[in-house]
Amino acid sequence: MTELYILRNQHGYFLGKQKDWLDGRDRGALYKTPHKDEAINLKVEVSAKDFEQRIHILPCQPDERGLPVLAVDDMPPPRARVKPVRADSAELAPEASSDSPESAHEAED
Repeated sequence: MTELYILRNQHGYFLGKQKDWLDGRDRGALYKTPHKDEAINLKVEVSAKDFEQRIHILPCQPDERGLPVLAVDDMPPPRARVKPVRADSAELAPEASSDSPESAHEAED
């Protein structure tokens, strides 16, 4: 069987097909190639766009479906799912509310 090459950054996250960083739980969404030179070219391209990334090429064996087999030790901690907040939301931040002690003190001055 041939080897596959995937890209991994310094935080342990893997490069996805959409050029985003994934935790590797969905192996089908990972960028993978059987050609090491393609992996090197993409490593240079991604590093040029974001110079803070330290990318490593990780060789791995494919499973019967052609997906990379990742060891549990290779997996980063899962990312927390955060509900996105719209910028035009009507909710005020706690420090911006009008009934805070600081704003009441400023109104007296």
